[in-house]
Amino acid sequence: EIRQVFEKKTVVRSRAVKGKEDVGAAYRDYFDWEEPLSKAPAHRIHALIRAEREGVIRLSMRPEESLPLKILQRRFVHGPSKAAEQVERAVEDGYKRLIAPSMENEVRLRAIERADHDAAGVFAENLRHILLAPPLGGKRVLAIDPGYRTGCKVVCLDSQGSLLAQALVHVVGSDDQLVRAGETLVQLVKRYAIEAIAVGNGTASREAMALVRSLDGLSGISKAMVSEAGASVYSASDVARKELPDCDVTVRGAVSIGRRLLDPLAELVKIDPRSIGVGQYQHDVDPQLLKRALDDVVEQCVNLVGVDVNTASVPLLACVSGLSPRVAERIVEKRKQHGPFRSRADLRKVPGLGPKTYQQAAGFLRVRGGEDPLDASAVHPESYPVVQRMAEDLGCTVQELMRSPGLRERIDLNRYVSDKVGIPTLEDIVGELAKPGRDPRAGFEEFSFADGVADIADLTPGMSLPGIVTNVVNFGAFVDIGVKRDGLVHISQLADGFVAHPSAVVRPGQKVSVTVLDVDLERGRVGLKLDNEHL
Repeated sequence: EIRQVFEKKTVVRSRAVKGKEDVGAAYRDYFDWEEPLSKAPAHRIHALIRAEREGVIRLSMRPEESLPLKILQRRFVHGPSKAAEQVERAVEDGYKRLIAPSMENEVRLRAIERADHDAAGVFAENLRHILLAPPLGGKRVLAIDPGYRTGCKVVCLDSQGSLLAQALVHVVGSDDQLVRAGETLVQLVKRYAIEAIAVGNGTASREAMALVRSLDGLSGISKAMVSEAGASVYSASDVARKELPDCDVTVRGAVSIGRRLLDPLAELVKIDPRSIGVGQYQHDVDPQLLKRALDDVVEQCVNLVGVDVNTASVPLLACVSGLSPRVAERIVEKRKQHGPFRSRADLRKVPGLGPKTYQQAAGFLRVRGGEDPLDASAVHPESYPVVQRMAEDLGCTVQELMRSPGLRERIDLNRYVSDKVGIPTLEDIVGELAKPGRDPRAGFEEFSFADGVADIADLTPGMSLPGIVTNVVNFGAFVDIGVKRDGLVHISQLADGFVAHPSAVVRPGQKVSVTVLDVDLERGRVGLKLDNEHL
């Protein structure tokens, strides 16, 4: 009975610790606060637990004391007598000293577990959108890792992301420095036939982008601001040292920025997803729970897009279902020793890639320009005979079947149903024949922030600005509007009506238009409202 009272009637109460007001400025909203646990959002539980751990608040999770005491008194206290008075005192002492702390621990653990699962789910959904961001793909890129004092590291990459050249320029300084920086950038673009420019969104990013946009020699070239989140983690990792052994960490960071523009998925799988900077209170979540959730998302995204075995890195191959890091290394070693794979069947010759592994992974691996056109599609090798029968019945080749919508419309799926292949599978096969190996991600679109807005002091209420959603949390969404600090669109400002969760309206990486509601220069906070045209 007491456990049920704790489960249904618990109230979360926080009280500010005297003398900690300045230290706990980030938790100001939780000073002298209380709310029924059943109504407390998961993100609030994490905030409260962190504030308590830092000694900013005192936290309790208990029901009103009279409720459990009434249950105990009804059970153990009988009649008005001296003995009953002693029993009543014992009941009260036992509750306060033993039962209440024990029950509170149970309630806390369940609340934290619920908050962990909720936070892991939000993080996983955000990560999915980040990994499936539109790739530029197949173009030569100049990438800039901006900085003030030490300058901007510049690298040139070929269409496969290989490093061609590197340089250092200063986008902040004297006029001579700016002129030299511009000349260097124009020379690199011409020398290496650059088709796109990626600028990291860190320190001095606005100045770097302004310089790039001002140069006549760079007109007509796509320019994009790219998130640097996790680039420093990659640059110091073993993976980066193996890929770029002769480069320092600053060059590796710039290379990572450029590769993210080419293919976000292929580059981001190289770092710990927790370093990408999305989600909420991820450092307070059970690490194992979070790792499982994020690893599952990474694998799902890689499998959805598919992997070209002749260009993929070891980290990307290792994310394919069924492939271990060791098998991924052997695939790359085989490719280096004997040249590109000509068919999926060639993968069977890779040491350690047995029949079961091949069966599980083959459908997610692509061989483009190989001997069999089906090897570049998501059709599993087990279904090749079915496709060949379809082509034979129509009197054409598999390649002609893949090219001709008219031929595919004549296919009678019922003729190919068997114990192993049903109508849903056959529909998927025909659908894949229509778009063999096509990337399911959206097409790349260029984006730019508003001119003349580079600092929070440049903002005034009522301004309408373009922005990019950087993070989605339970209480709203954070939007980068180009002023170094992301603004918050509270869940109440995402739509005119009720919104169950911000993810139903916006997603990380989405380009939006927002209106500035308020600017807090002292705390560095910006309140935003999502414009209706983006709902």
